[in-house]
Amino acid sequence: MATIHHELAPAKLTRTLRITGRRADGYHLLSSEMVAVDLADELEIEEGPSALEVEDRIAWVYSGTGRPGLDVPVDASNLVLRALSLCGRQARIHLIKHIPARAGLGGGSSDAAAVLRWAGFQREVEAATLGADVPFCVRGGRAVVTGIGDVVEPLGDEDLHFVVVAPGFGVATPDVYRAFDELGAGDASSGKDLEHAALAVEPRLLRVREEMSVVAGRRPTLAGSGASYFFECDERDRDALAESLRISFLQAREPVVVTACRSVAREVS
Repeated sequence: MATIHHELAPAKLTRTLRITGRRADGYHLLSSEMVAVDLADELEIEEGPSALEVEDRIAWVYSGTGRPGLDVPVDASNLVLRALSLCGRQARIHLIKHIPARAGLGGGSSDAAAVLRWAGFQREVEAATLGADVPFCVRGGRAVVTGIGDVVEPLGDEDLHFVVVAPGFGVATPDVYRAFDELGAGDASSGKDLEHAALAVEPRLLRVREEMSVVAGRRPTLAGSGASYFFECDERDRDALAESLRISFLQAREPVVVTACRSVAREVS
């Protein structure tokens, strides 16, 4: 009987994000601090002909009968299957999704990184061809990420706590970068160079940000290029804030995922 290998694929939060330039091939250069958190997808990997099954366990908070779709392809465009191809391996994979897609939380990248860890694939420059977040997600923990995402400098692990709100709609990262190129740099003091571009691409983000600001009395931070926003908070305040946000969005009839989470240590040294 074939052995089933279990991998966790932690989400990542982008605490700061600066766009530092653009290469001749169009890729943007960045400088960012990222941290892995314990909101995670699960992968069950079994040697055999490549196949992918995706199970939806995303914990939406919503009212009514509707529920946002999973929005995860199961064909060759999925990063899990692309990661298998990159490392020259075959496997049957059961992917259990807890991280919403197109939420700026690196779910697809972390799923791919989990496959690369299972395969023992450590060539970060090639891993970055799957996506800018993949090299960081292979390592996890906390790190400064530069270049196009392929240069990962680990930082010391810290016990950090967050409340994350992912709305029931996603934002396409390429669209946000195109808007950034068209609009130019935003508010340099925010530490989030893509927020103004993300708001231009998806104006509904402003409603999410304002609802969170009202509940918490402070402005949240955009996760990457969106669509999620998050608060960094003390452990003693984390769960109460998460519950207040769930109630507020439920009353507003806004489908969201609200997650109280903490940082997790690096996967590799």
